[in-house]
Amino acid sequence: MQELLESLSKEQRCNQDLLASLAFALRSFTNLHRFLELVPVVSSRLVGVEGSLLVPFQADGRIWREQLQVLPVDKTQELVRQLISFKPGNTKGFGDDDQQVTAMDRLVQRQMAGVGVFSTSIVSRGRKRGRLYIFDPRGPLIWSEVHRRHIQLIADLAGVAIENDSILQTIRNHERVDRQLSIGAEIQSQLLPDHCPVIEGIDLAAKCRPAFQVGGDYYDFMPTRPELTGRRRERGRWALVIGDVMGKGVPAGLLMTMLRGMLRAEVLSGLPPDRILHDLNQLAQEDLAHSHRFVTLFYSDYDPRTRRLRFANAAHNPPLLWRSQQRTINRLDAPGLLIGLQAEAEYEYGEIVLEPGDVLLYYTDGVTEASGINGDRFDEPRLIQILDSVSRTSTNAQEILDGLFSRLDSFVGIDHQLQDDASMVVLKVPDALKLPSVPRDFS
Repeated sequence: MQELLESLSKEQRCNQDLLASLAFALRSFTNLHRFLELVPVVSSRLVGVEGSLLVPFQADGRIWREQLQVLPVDKTQELVRQLISFKPGNTKGFGDDDQQVTAMDRLVQRQMAGVGVFSTSIVSRGRKRGRLYIFDPRGPLIWSEVHRRHIQLIADLAGVAIENDSILQTIRNHERVDRQLSIGAEIQSQLLPDHCPVIEGIDLAAKCRPAFQVGGDYYDFMPTRPELTGRRRERGRWALVIGDVMGKGVPAGLLMTMLRGMLRAEVLSGLPPDRILHDLNQLAQEDLAHSHRFVTLFYSDYDPRTRRLRFANAAHNPPLLWRSQQRTINRLDAPGLLIGLQAEAEYEYGEIVLEPGDVLLYYTDGVTEASGINGDRFDEPRLIQILDSVSRTSTNAQEILDGLFSRLDSFVGIDHQLQDDASMVVLKVPDALKLPSVPRDFS
């Protein structure tokens, strides 16, 4: 009896050591293949047999042929060949189809003719991640409830290992996407002006706050005669534009980048704003149609010599003009369809003369549609009220822009993220402006 007890105690310690070694491997290994190699070895030793087969499933349910593990190798080559050529196992969702898994069980039993086979599922988070088979090529399988529990424990550890690897691969994929988004956001931030140009007679400030790393908002300042330099460049005509690609994230950012290149080429033509939008719409029509997206765009150009601002609108939020003398706010608008909606869309033309002290605010709908803490929209009337307030007290464009974003942030809440990209450009005519003289060599 003493010898029997000592033998049982020794076997129990040995089994505990085997399970502990597998648990240690689960904690320590970062290579799933190395861990799965141990599963048949520990399984067979734990129940005192020579044969063990591990058939893991991929994330889509197919047999993971590259990770098949079996013992003994020399006596199971035909079994492995049959499993590799088992056509149902190469279809998505195989692991979730009980009838197909049962067919695989029968295949294993046929190959182990005359040998008892025990099988159990490897399950993790409610999903079948594989099958574990135990058999003994030497003869009938001597089995007990303790053996069943031990094998199920190994199957559960294998399920944890496969799930951990799946999570790790997902994390790595997300990290790669994050890196690509960061690169995309960096490229896009470089495409947006990093500073406002010096244009005689006006003060500019601009800011874009994307809802995601990459956004679809766009603003730009472009000289219509880029060959000019120095003071002649400052006194030349400049294009000021703001737009919004419908949608968010990478697709909107890519379309915005494409649109920027087209528009910069159009500006060099020197055409009036309505013709610029007409031609841009035709150029971008095919690309926008394929993406099933549209673009709103407000295009304007400013001549410092006359203080005249010409503009056309492709269904964008009309800029708000605060008149210093009248202390009133008007909307600058002109009829026009979205860019990309109709190939032959026509755009109308408008113009105004800016006066000393005037403030012009260009913005995207991410500003007026921002949701507050109580669920209300920031909306245009609120923006008009705030613009009137900050225009009366601020001395330059940057102060006005900072005041507008500060009120927007307070409305949305410090801990809340904007749901859409929000961009604003402020143009202010200094109060003490005098009409500049026209240089004789300027044309």
